Amino acid sequence: MNLKLRYLCIVEGITQDEQCGTTLLGPAAKQDVKKFSLPRLNRTQDDLLARCKKYAMEQSIKTVLVKQTIAHQQQQKENFQTALQIHQTIDLMCRIYVGSINFEIKEDTIRQAFTPFGPIKSVNLSWDPITNKHKGFAFIEYDIPEAAQLSLEQMNGVMMGGRNIKVGRPSNMPQAQPIIEKLAAEAHSFNRIYVSSIHTDLTENDVRSVFEAFGKISKCQLATESAKPGRHRGYGYLEYETPQAAVDGVSSMNLFDLGGQYLRVGKAITPPNISMAMATPATMPTAAAVAAAAVTAKITAMEVTGQDKPRQDKEKDSPTHEPKMKPPPIGLAVPTLGPGGIIQTTPVVPLPGVATQDSIPPPGLATSVGIMPVSAPPMPPVAGMKHESGHLIVVAPEPQKPPVPVGPPELTETQKNLVEEEASQTLDQQENITISGSNARHMMMQKLMRQKQESCVMVLRNMVGPEDLDEHLESEVTEECGLYGSVKRVVIYQERQGEEDDAEVIVKLFVEFVKTSEMQAAIGALNGRFFAGRVVRAQKYDEDMYEANDLSG
Repeated sequence: MNLKLRYLCIVEGITQDEQCGTTLLGPAAKQDVKKFSLPRLNRTQDDLLARCKKYAMEQSIKTVLVKQTIAHQQQQKENFQTALQIHQTIDLMCRIYVGSINFEIKEDTIRQAFTPFGPIKSVNLSWDPITNKHKGFAFIEYDIPEAAQLSLEQMNGVMMGGRNIKVGRPSNMPQAQPIIEKLAAEAHSFNRIYVSSIHTDLTENDVRSVFEAFGKISKCQLATESAKPGRHRGYGYLEYETPQAAVDGVSSMNLFDLGGQYLRVGKAITPPNISMAMATPATMPTAAAVAAAAVTAKITAMEVTGQDKPRQDKEKDSPTHEPKMKPPPIGLAVPTLGPGGIIQTTPVVPLPGVATQDSIPPPGLATSVGIMPVSAPPMPPVAGMKHESGHLIVVAPEPQKPPVPVGPPELTETQKNLVEEEASQTLDQQENITISGSNARHMMMQKLMRQKQESCVMVLRNMVGPEDLDEHLESEVTEECGLYGSVKRVVIYQERQGEEDDAEVIVKLFVEFVKTSEMQAAIGALNGRFFAGRVVRAQKYDEDMYEANDLSG
């Protein structure tokens, strides 16, 4: 409406409803705008859009993989630092300091005195190059920290070589005190005790039966020797169900004579899962990382861009619409989501000049490639996943097959006799048997005495003196004892009767026969016989002490 007409309407008092006539639009008047709609894409534009989406998916997967790798490496670094600190602390806990040692005492004597507490890894004596003697102190390193703690508690102040030795911890021990307190707090929640100096003929069931007099045992484990299957190393751990049972077991069984060896019993100072904490964390499986990155990238893309329009979905699902996909970049394997939610992996396109697995010749054949071919390591298996024709499929774990029963081995005559002896007991006696602490220990002593083998070693005393030793003595003794049987070995041992320089030295001759009957015949013939003005004493020597090179008996 122009200004003149509007002015006339106002002057004459005509209202808006009473106006009539044609409405004319001015230059600045608002016009009705139709709703804008996207134009329909043609085939070329659809191909370009699909390429863009694929490129965005690739970049998203790369970004997610980088983030996952960084986070996993950071976690690995933290776990490795923690495991390294625990490992260093355990090494410190396995070491003890021994001072005020007599200068005449050698390393063998120290090792023999501290071995009953556990396996010793090393004994380091500090030597003085001027006097050619040690400085009076040493560092002993055990295989386990409980052995070091037990020797520290029981060997401090013990008389050795005329001196009271001092046993303590190394000077750098306070640095690891926070981790030691943490390990001690974790070990306090378990009712575990440490037992060492166990006879080699005892089994886990034997040790359990002896220590069950103080309470129910949930776990008994002896350290086994890898070189000798079926034999233990003389120490182990027991775990009770109650704390009071563990306390009673330590106080009652420490220094108890079982099979001729004094048991050393103490409280465990490390948790049972310490070996798992010291293990290096495993690397992240590659297939799982790629699959997780692909799914994460797809979900992120769906949240940001939303679903496609129904028109475009119908065109993509139609059999006539097959957009051309851009090949992956050189040297890049891109996982994509296939039909049914299966993740597909595009084959890797080799880089120019780089050898692949297909280009590597079999072993023993020459290759003309200038670069040394290196095959990629096999992809680690992922639990619950398998690869089939480039597809990563989630499957249920296969049930494990039951083990194939193996028939019992043939028994020897001695084992058959023991089985018949045990089978003679009635079923009621076997079911209603009750074992107390003293009864169980008595049974173990009888078992050890029954299992002890007959000795084939003879010791000759007062046959020769130190002045009679020469290079022909061994052959002469072998020839003389060979009259009574086959001699395997002759050992000449000189034993000093004191630490003084002028102490008396006696000579022992150890003769090892093949059979026990031959040894007994030699003892009957040589015992009490006169030889060079001396009365020879021939006796049987303990087989176990002889095998352990203990000739002091």
